[in-house]
Amino acid sequence: MIRAMYRTPEGTIRTDLTPGDLPAVLRRTGGVLWVDFEGTPPKEDEPILIQTFGFHPLAVDDALQESHVPKVDDWDEYLYLVLHAITFDRSDGGRLDAIELDIFLGKNYIVTHHDLPIPAVNHIWESCQKDERYLSRGTDHVLYRIVDDMVAAYMPVVEEVDEAIETLEDQIFDRPTPENLSELFKLKRALLQLRRIIAPQREVLNKLARDDYTVIDAKDRIFFRDIYDHLVRLHDINESMRDLVGGAMDTYLSVINNRMNDIMKTLTVITTLFMPLSFLTGFFGMNFFTPVAHPLESWTTLAAFGLTLAVMIGTPIGMIFWLKKRGWM
Repeated sequence: MIRAMYRTPEGTIRTDLTPGDLPAVLRRTGGVLWVDFEGTPPKEDEPILIQTFGFHPLAVDDALQESHVPKVDDWDEYLYLVLHAITFDRSDGGRLDAIELDIFLGKNYIVTHHDLPIPAVNHIWESCQKDERYLSRGTDHVLYRIVDDMVAAYMPVVEEVDEAIETLEDQIFDRPTPENLSELFKLKRALLQLRRIIAPQREVLNKLARDDYTVIDAKDRIFFRDIYDHLVRLHDINESMRDLVGGAMDTYLSVINNRMNDIMKTLTVITTLFMPLSFLTGFFGMNFFTPVAHPLESWTTLAAFGLTLAVMIGTPIGMIFWLKKRGWM
């Protein structure tokens, strides 16, 4: 789906533009154009991006074909940005997915491209349709609104991950299972992926807030600095949750080890109780005290009994000395 919105210099919002109307609209001064590409095939997008807007083929190729970490490229007349929205599916064991948003920002236009729907883009689109003042403040302010809405959506995801960690901790203390450990590993991977998104995206916002870009008004940099502060806080929260996951894993192993120790203690007590009985039944079951009924049954003589008794007493004594020599006692 390709949709376009244009605010005329007179303040009228138009949404009936076709791709053929875009060249004439771009030549006009005083207006603001927003074109959004959602889930459209590359062969349909490429002619518009290269021929109509004049974007560099390398930047277009990055937007249409390749996946990147968040970044910002300065092409003098426009900026090319890669940002990410995130979704979290707790029912799928804590799966976190990133949706790439490619943005071309010029003086009088903003172009957004994404393969999947992004709530922040749709929300700002509807807001611009209802109130032309969103577009009247310039394309850089529209960019701020999109990024701010997208970063604000990170917090519910972070809170949901935090709630999942707390639930797992309660389950571990109550009755740990191997499924708990599997879920912890999934949450750990989700937090690692979130860190890989937030850290570079934080640097992108830092550049937008501090660097001198021709398409961003100096008075609007403070807005990007505000988003940068939000990302710094989210990064710190993410690091804290990674520590919580690590602590939950240590707790799981400690609980399992304690339960194993209790089981071993019980088994040891049972073994200790039956050990004298086993010795007595084994010793007196060797028939040394049976009368000799045949000359070949010399193993039941007193000499054989003494030799067997010496071996039985000497073996544990020898094992004690051997264990002490090895340093195990």
